[in-house]
Amino acid sequence: MEKENVRIYYGSGKGKTALTLGMAMMYAGEGKSVFVIQFLKGRMGEQLDYMKSLEPDVKVFRFEKSTRYFEDISEEEKQEEIINIRNGLNFARKVLKIGECDVLILDEALGLVDLGIIGSQDLKDIIEAGDDSTQLILTGINLPEGMADCAGYIARLDVVKNENC
Repeated sequence: MEKENVRIYYGSGKGKTALTLGMAMMYAGEGKSVFVIQFLKGRMGEQLDYMKSLEPDVKVFRFEKSTRYFEDISEEEKQEEIINIRNGLNFARKVLKIGECDVLILDEALGLVDLGIIGSQDLKDIIEAGDDSTQLILTGINLPEGMADCAGYIARLDVVKNENC
C-alpha cells in the first residue's frame, strides 16, 4: 500500500474516534464504501447501536464481546478478548487484500501495540496487505516506533487545556 493512502491520528487528546467517524460519514457522503473496525472499546451499547444505524453507508465492526473497555476486564477475559481482537485484525487484513471497501478505519489499532497484543511489525504487515485503492486510517494514543514510515499523513491530537468542561 502506498504511504499516501495511510493516515494516522494519535495523541493524548480526546476526539480521535469522533474525528474518524466524521471522516467516515464524509466519505460515505461521497459515495465511498466505508468500514470501521473498533478495538479496545468494548461493546458500548447505545453508542454502537447508533453507529450501526449508519449502515449500509458506514459498516461498523467490533469483534470484542465484553461490554467494558479492555483495560477494565480481568486477565482471563483479556485472554479471550485477545482472540477476538486477532479475529478483527485478520478481518482487516482480508478487507485490505481484496479491496472490499474504499476506506478502512482501524480505531485504536495503535493501542494494540501499546498493550503488547501485537507488535509494530504485525501492524505494518496489515498495512502492507492493502492495495492502493483503499484509504487506511489508524488511531491510538501513541505512535509506535517505525510506524511514521508507513503513513503519508500523521496528525497528533493533544490536550492544550482541560478545565473539566
